[in-house]
Amino acid sequence: MRETLYDQIAANKRKTFIFIVITSLFLGALGYIVVELLHWGTAGYIFFGLFIVIYNFVLYYNSDKIALASTGSVPADPEEFKQLHNVVEEVAIAAGVPKPKVYITPSPAPNAFATGRNPQNAAVAVTTGLLEIMNREELQGVIAHEMAHIRNYDILLMTVVAAIGGLIVLLRDFFLRSMFLGGRRKSNRSSRGGGILILIGLVLAIIAPLFVALIRAAISRQREYLADASGAYITRYPQGLAQALAKLKQAYQPMAKASQSNAHLFIASPFGKDRFNISNLFSTHPPIDKRIERLNSLVV
Repeated sequence: MRETLYDQIAANKRKTFIFIVITSLFLGALGYIVVELLHWGTAGYIFFGLFIVIYNFVLYYNSDKIALASTGSVPADPEEFKQLHNVVEEVAIAAGVPKPKVYITPSPAPNAFATGRNPQNAAVAVTTGLLEIMNREELQGVIAHEMAHIRNYDILLMTVVAAIGGLIVLLRDFFLRSMFLGGRRKSNRSSRGGGILILIGLVLAIIAPLFVALIRAAISRQREYLADASGAYITRYPQGLAQALAKLKQAYQPMAKASQSNAHLFIASPFGKDRFNISNLFSTHPPIDKRIERLNSLVV
């Protein structure tokens, strides 16, 4: 049975909402346990509340700068990269969003990504290796995929996911240090309830990094499928992106500046894991062949 674009959008939004709710509950449980174990009372909740607000505020306004700097991307000169600027502008018009800032990532590995917090404050970056192997239709497909991430607010979603994930890990580390540097002693004097909280906190602390990785990978995989479908809708030419993905699979090279923290941003896995026809729970990208198959069967 074929899926329409709107079927895929609805399904992915449902899954994303569920993931965010579960992750938020996870974060709340960890924060509650830390405050209770340290007997900080109301002051502790206020402290964590302010910390979370400031943390998210800083990350919200700087996530694009962090992503671009971590990959060594620089602004694309409008004269030197005239075709790229033209393609980005025409795809932005077709998508109904402002033209994002255009960046070049100096790397022979063909790849691309989008970042930012909303369509008014977004950027698209492509590697020099990608420009060397793509024709105009294929480049349109890649840019349309990234434009879909912008239009669908995936860039904001991934910022939120990264923020929540980072908070969980920070809280986990804070809990462990507090427990071993003093919190444990305080808890030993408390009731049996304190021991139960420590046990629950330890379990949460141990599985937190695993849980964050699973959440991030699962959302990223679903968002890639959705961006493929949305990109095909923007250009009305799914074969352009399908051909581009086939080239990305064949021309894979490892990216020197890619890491686990930014791998989910790219159109194809910078580690080449999506070249195989199987994916696991920690994969940030679905298999390229599966994406091509979906594009070829999509009703636009």
